[in-house]
Amino acid sequence: MFRCVLFVCSLGVTGLAVAEPLTFDAALDLATRSSPDIAVQTASVEAAQSASVAAGRLPDPKLTVGVENFPVTGEERGSLTRDFMTMRKVGLMQDVPNAGKREARSAAAAADAERAQAERRVSILTVRRDTALAWLARYYLECRGSLFDELDRENQLFARSVQAQFAGGRGMPADVVAPKQEAAELADRRDELISEIAKSKATLRRWTGPAGDEPLAGDPPALALDTEHLRGHVHEHAELAVFVPMTQMAQAEVHEAEAAKRPDWGVEVAYGRRGSAFSDMVSLQFTLDLPLFARTRQDPQIAAKRQELTRVEAQREAMFRDHTQELDAELAEYEVTTRQLARLREAHLPLAQQKVDYQFASYRAGKADLTAVLSARRELIDERLKEIELDGKRAATAAKLYFFYGAGATDPKAFSKEEGSR
Repeated sequence: MFRCVLFVCSLGVTGLAVAEPLTFDAALDLATRSSPDIAVQTASVEAAQSASVAAGRLPDPKLTVGVENFPVTGEERGSLTRDFMTMRKVGLMQDVPNAGKREARSAAAAADAERAQAERRVSILTVRRDTALAWLARYYLECRGSLFDELDRENQLFARSVQAQFAGGRGMPADVVAPKQEAAELADRRDELISEIAKSKATLRRWTGPAGDEPLAGDPPALALDTEHLRGHVHEHAELAVFVPMTQMAQAEVHEAEAAKRPDWGVEVAYGRRGSAFSDMVSLQFTLDLPLFARTRQDPQIAAKRQELTRVEAQREAMFRDHTQELDAELAEYEVTTRQLARLREAHLPLAQQKVDYQFASYRAGKADLTAVLSARRELIDERLKEIELDGKRAATAAKLYFFYGAGATDPKAFSKEEGSR
């Protein structure tokens, strides 16, 4: 692992003069502050909060201006002042939805703002999880690169040993070619690795911007996972938390539909000016809705809103089951990978190294050909690469669990930092 860190820190040496290396925590903080995905959700939160201010308020009053009883025939036709019934009228009208309807609208708007906030938290966790996965993917790919550097040095020593064997009269002339062939195979695998590292940098840039090209620094963090705690708190998953305000919003819409069966009302005050020979008039009138046909109007709307509430509740239950299944699968993979990694380090790697040592000793003693040595070396190389692959797979699985099910899903620093950037 120390060699891996040296390789990671050695990449992009010239860039160190103008930019700092990118640590795991720095990548998370940078992504949280600058992600356009979070900016989208932040705008949604602010829009929903602004909309909730007006929810439940009375509608705007209406100004009425007009003429009543304007004569169009007879001697007074066309006059605004000669007929005692003619008035120039100005007034104000105010519609008043019933209290239940206003309360339901206000509750629905508040729930919508809570929903937007919950979705924003999901976005933050998603960005941090995906940034962590991108950083880890690049880190372990570069660890493989450091291993190839070490293998190149070992291959040079191996080539000199084979040359010495041939010069001492042991071995076949073709043996001298074998280390060169192995070096060419390593070069081919290194080219593939370079392409994968370039792709991993592009993925990291997606979350951190130009900083994704900077050299990495530090080791991956040890993400603490408590299996029993994770299983016991799956219902607190951030995506499930979104359904709390969604359910409240659906309930408020049911209440609003039910409130539509109660009448709304309105009031109008008007002042009527007549000719100078007549008195001016003031009028006051009220209006009242008559929901007389609830069976074909309000009742179907109520039924529709209740079905929507049922849909939201069923969707939440389906997602809960999905996350329970996902958590169990991720935990199983994590546990299997942990055991495989431990077995590889305790058994496979030492045995592969012993096999190489024994085969090479036999080759130098003239008791084995070079083919057996090369085969053992390839097995050892594959085991060392598998160690990095398993370590990276285990770290990636831990990150998925930590940021969506573990302590990372409730980390106050993640949300307080993002709040401060708004």
